[in-house]
Amino acid sequence: MWLIWLIRRGGVTVPASTAPQVPPQQDPQHGQEEAPPPPRPQSRGADTRALTQVLFGQLKDLQPGTREHERIRGALIEANLPLVRYAAARFRSRNEPMEDVVQVGTIGLINAIDRFDPDRGVQFPTFAMPTVVGEIKRYFRDNVRTVHVPRRLHELWVQVNAATEDLTTLHGRTPTTPEIAERLRISEDEVLSCIEAGRSYHATSLEAAQEGDGLPGLLDRLGYEDPELAGVEHRDLVRHLLVQLPEREQRILLLRYYNNLTQSQISAELGVSQMHVSRLLARSFARLRSANRIEA
Repeated sequence: MWLIWLIRRGGVTVPASTAPQVPPQQDPQHGQEEAPPPPRPQSRGADTRALTQVLFGQLKDLQPGTREHERIRGALIEANLPLVRYAAARFRSRNEPMEDVVQVGTIGLINAIDRFDPDRGVQFPTFAMPTVVGEIKRYFRDNVRTVHVPRRLHELWVQVNAATEDLTTLHGRTPTTPEIAERLRISEDEVLSCIEAGRSYHATSLEAAQEGDGLPGLLDRLGYEDPELAGVEHRDLVRHLLVQLPEREQRILLLRYYNNLTQSQISAELGVSQMHVSRLLARSFARLRSANRIEA
């Protein structure tokens, strides 16, 4: 079964050591041997792992900071960039430029190269992948906005942030909105919009109290839990069961439990004896219990 599944998924590959060796073919017109087919992705991956192992063997004997050490280290980075691209492809849905994600992943790759010990018997891709993915996740956590803003507003926010720091150093206090607007020669509304856009880098907890006002958090001001919410499923179930009863029994149940009438009041309303009302209620309950598949 697993073999059939793999065949349908296109995931069956033949190891290079067991694959049949195809001899070079000759051109029937010129009698020359044709060029061998290009290597498959699997063989390229094996070549990369073998090259990485050789480079690490050379790197461990070199002194950090030397020209030869930097050359071998750069070759390791270049050889394993496909690993970074593979990890970055997992984050395509984040609406961030893939070039930025690859650059951040490359930082994780460099850190993995500097910390890798080839004598531990672990393959480098196995060791490096968590570091690369962790660096990318840290980038999204610390630097990517929770709400995307227009590019022009983001670029203007960078200028507002720089002007705020310069004016704070100059005056020894936090600058006002008119001072920032005058410094950048923009309107005060644009400054306020940039400040609001800057807050999109970090989401505020719904339980956080409002700054300065001492008001309760947003979650406490959104509303309250409806006490009738727990009875929604029960009411729906009762409505489904009631339609299975005769019309007179439905009316008796509604008068008894929705209008809160007593059995004597119901008997006077319907013109029947109280004993008969009691028997009809007992029969209705028996039918409802038998039709209730949840309790059955």
